[in-house]
Amino acid sequence: MIAFYLTLLMAGVACFLLHFAAQYRVASLLRRKHPHEWQIIAEADGQKASLLRTWMRLQLALRSPVLPALEDHAVTRWRLAWRYSLWVAWACWFGALGIQLNAR
Repeated sequence: MIAFYLTLLMAGVACFLLHFAAQYRVASLLRRKHPHEWQIIAEADGQKASLLRTWMRLQLALRSPVLPALEDHAVTRWRLAWRYSLWVAWACWFGALGIQLNAR
């Protein structure tokens, strides 16, 4: 049971890391393959946006139906990894928490 508990914890950490890596990968793919769409995210009113504002605009783009409309399979695949890895991470962590509560 301890091995399963530790596996859930490590899987949760791995999925959280995948969530952030997928976000970075989508941004790098957009910069390289779709520079016009990236320019919409990275610039506000014709000027380069701050890092926080760029990150917030990327979050909006990841949640919107715009990225699948690009019909780029790599972007879509990383977007799906970004979207579902967070849910899997929380499920793993709640599972580990349940095991910890039942062990007492």
